Amino acid sequence: MTFQLILLVLYSIGIVVLGLVLSRRTQGAGEFLVAGRSLGPGLVCATLLAANIGAGSTVGATGIGYQIGLSAWWWVGSAGIGSLILANTVGPKIWEIARDHDLRTMGDFLDLRYNRTVRGLIAALIWIGTLAILAGQLIAISRILEIVVGLPKWQGALAGGVVVIAYFAAGGFATAARVNAVQLVFMASGFLIALPYALGASGGWEALGMTLAQTRDASYLSPTGAGVRTILGYLVILVPSFIVSPGLIQKVYGARSRRAVRVGVNLNAAGLLVFAFVPAILGMIAYANFPDLADPELALPQVMVGLLPSWIGLLALAAILSAELSTCDAILFMLSTSLGVDLYQRFIDPDASEKRLLGVSRAAAIAGGVLGILIALVLPSIIAALTVFYGLLAVALFVPTLAGLYSSKPQAGPTVETILLSVLVTVVVYLVTAGSGIGILTPYAIGILAAAAWMLIRTVPRPGSARPFRE
Repeated sequence: MTFQLILLVLYSIGIVVLGLVLSRRTQGAGEFLVAGRSLGPGLVCATLLAANIGAGSTVGATGIGYQIGLSAWWWVGSAGIGSLILANTVGPKIWEIARDHDLRTMGDFLDLRYNRTVRGLIAALIWIGTLAILAGQLIAISRILEIVVGLPKWQGALAGGVVVIAYFAAGGFATAARVNAVQLVFMASGFLIALPYALGASGGWEALGMTLAQTRDASYLSPTGAGVRTILGYLVILVPSFIVSPGLIQKVYGARSRRAVRVGVNLNAAGLLVFAFVPAILGMIAYANFPDLADPELALPQVMVGLLPSWIGLLALAAILSAELSTCDAILFMLSTSLGVDLYQRFIDPDASEKRLLGVSRAAAIAGGVLGILIALVLPSIIAALTVFYGLLAVALFVPTLAGLYSSKPQAGPTVETILLSVLVTVVVYLVTAGSGIGILTPYAIGILAAAAWMLIRTVPRPGSARPFRE
């Protein structure tokens, strides 16, 4: 066992122990699901930022930077743009509704504004997509362990899954939010130290640009070099997803006030917009130094191991591991609430006690973690896994959520039609065009446009009949 592996194992054990200690505070489903609605701006920011900086934002985004250069900023930057919109529109509004009606999940909101059919349909779709994104995080962990100690993919995915299941299933959101704050410290310090050292090892920014100019064209160093279609594709998938993601909305529910929502989510957005440069530049550094990597998603761990002093590389690896683990617990949060509240309590046992609901939610987190490990062994890459999740989320949930918030009389029937139609259109366009879409519009963009058009056709009020929605 290598020194690096020993320290990573000790770090993982420390995270689990911290989670188990904090889980003693979790006495009921309210603590497990929404942290007792007690989080201030700092913890709201920490738990959101820790969840949002995960496999896609680190290992995946660095792989994109390795391939397309500085315009990889748009992958994480799109998430920051979506978070800005969440902070100043949807977030505070849906928090007030959740407080007034004791909502605990996105499904609770959909049930309140539509009916349980919409709730059940979205919950089922979320489960399918969420398992894919969990697999993506576990693939990222396996990439790290593959570079550091040569572990095969299945062993790395299994190790990461066991760690996150252990601390999240014990205490849920109340525990995860506080563990996330610790993980965020490791993430911030690791990347803030690693980036300048890696850039220095490449001779500085000017030298890096000269090296890349010999092998890549000028677009590689441009923030818009990937082209309109690629950038639009990131915006269409990620901006809506980071506005209406059930995991992020349910973290918003945990805030103690409207101000905590606005301040905390805005701070998270600012962090994402700045952090977006980090993986893009690290990817470029990786290409300049290791241009023949067989898999672009090995770029980040290769930089950490091959370019940095051992102590900095180890800190950076701990930062990456923290990023993946914190996102994994956010995903288990979605899985446990979707199954425990949206499906089990709503359709199977409406009179379930708090104790029973807590037990079911914990079991759902464990089951979801196990399934995520199995799927990680099948999916080929992190970005492939995340695209499944974000695409499904944006297409199926974005229009119904906005209609539920801002329409005076949201209707369940047209909403079910909208969800089914949007998913069907997306799948058909994807298959017919081999994933390329039509013109600059990706299959996901066409699916969202189809959803918006159908919802307007089916629900547009007659002149003078609309009233602003008030709770």
